[in-house]
Amino acid sequence: MGVIARRRLAAVALAATTALVVTAGCGGGDTAEDGPITLTVDVFGQFGYEQLYQEYMAAHPDVKIVERGTGGNLDEYSPKLTQWLAAGKGAGDIVAIEEGLLVEYKANPDNFVNLLDHGAAELKGNFLEWKWNQGLTADGKQLIGLGTDVGGIAMCYRKDLFAKAGLPTERDAVSKLWPTWQDYIATGEKFKAANTGASFLDGATNTFNTILLQTAGNTSGYSYYDTSNTLVVDSNPAVKQAYDTTMDIIDSGLSGKYGSWSEEWVSAFKQSKFATIACPAWMTGVIEGNSGPAAKDRWDIAKVPGNGGNWGGSFLAVPKQSEHRAEAIELAKFLTSAKGQIGAFQAKGPLPSSPQALDDPAIANATNAYLSGAPVGQIFAAGAKSLKPVYMGPKNQAVRTEVENAVRTVDLGQRSPEQGWTDAVANAKKAADK
Repeated sequence: MGVIARRRLAAVALAATTALVVTAGCGGGDTAEDGPITLTVDVFGQFGYEQLYQEYMAAHPDVKIVERGTGGNLDEYSPKLTQWLAAGKGAGDIVAIEEGLLVEYKANPDNFVNLLDHGAAELKGNFLEWKWNQGLTADGKQLIGLGTDVGGIAMCYRKDLFAKAGLPTERDAVSKLWPTWQDYIATGEKFKAANTGASFLDGATNTFNTILLQTAGNTSGYSYYDTSNTLVVDSNPAVKQAYDTTMDIIDSGLSGKYGSWSEEWVSAFKQSKFATIACPAWMTGVIEGNSGPAAKDRWDIAKVPGNGGNWGGSFLAVPKQSEHRAEAIELAKFLTSAKGQIGAFQAKGPLPSSPQALDDPAIANATNAYLSGAPVGQIFAAGAKSLKPVYMGPKNQAVRTEVENAVRTVDLGQRSPEQGWTDAVANAKKAADK
């Protein structure tokens, strides 16, 4: 996924922090104890595994699966996972790793089972080549994780709000409104002038990240770090270009100023407070979950301004501290199989990283009943095999957080664009040095 997200992804909050530190096994036997065993799966966001768990447990009555989650906020999930790995206890038997954090975790591969030692090599053809390669250590000798999803980008929009603003509502006509981001801004200004009571977009950070990954994918192939792991936040043109375009959006008064994954953001979905949102495939499940049944058929999907893009995607890894490594590996293989990826897509929308799944009619011909019957197979899956990965360096998430925090201060009117950029660069460098 993705989410994100891969993915800052989804909105399933934990009842309490203590629920995150339930004992999940430490150390390492490979043999199941007598009687049913419990496999704990740590995720963020909505991976769409609920039905797959039921199918797996029905076929494996000696296994019980428990999923733990942290909503969509990687800033909550990642520190806990890092702490568990460092302590040698507390992590799930399977842990999800978002693509932006993968390089950081690959720096300590001894924390994870080498899946190549457990028959994973024969699965290579089940994944897009670059997705498989992302899971390998630099020397290619260890496979940290099996890929889940990739994140082709579109733009989701509220048909009812567009109609209220006197704008087209049919998805092809909407796509034609914004071949470029400047056209998106111009459309937003028309929407704003109609005084619908809603903002044109949710908030600046999601849009900023979309533009950054789109621009980076179409140019250098990296964002905050180059492929030699040098921080280039202030020298990579893609970052500044994305920032400047986002500032134009803010300056035009189009943002609802909702912080992604916040309670206010979730409420804004239900209250119809914004009309568009940057929409990687995994976001479709977030939209449905946040907007609720009352908004069915009010959302639809159009092309994203600019030229495509790839945002999100995750991996499933097995920490060595798991007491049930062999069983966890088999479950991870099932969840990331073509069947598993199809099931996750059908449940929550994360776009498969498996070529076999992408070619399956269940994906290629898929529609989304909640999003006005949108042909999500055509929108997302058709171009998935040509998606371009964006390289992310060792402190990508920490750096991204600081840059997006700076964008948000401008969105909230707390900094000028110039001050925001100065903060973004300075704080990103501090984060990279920690």
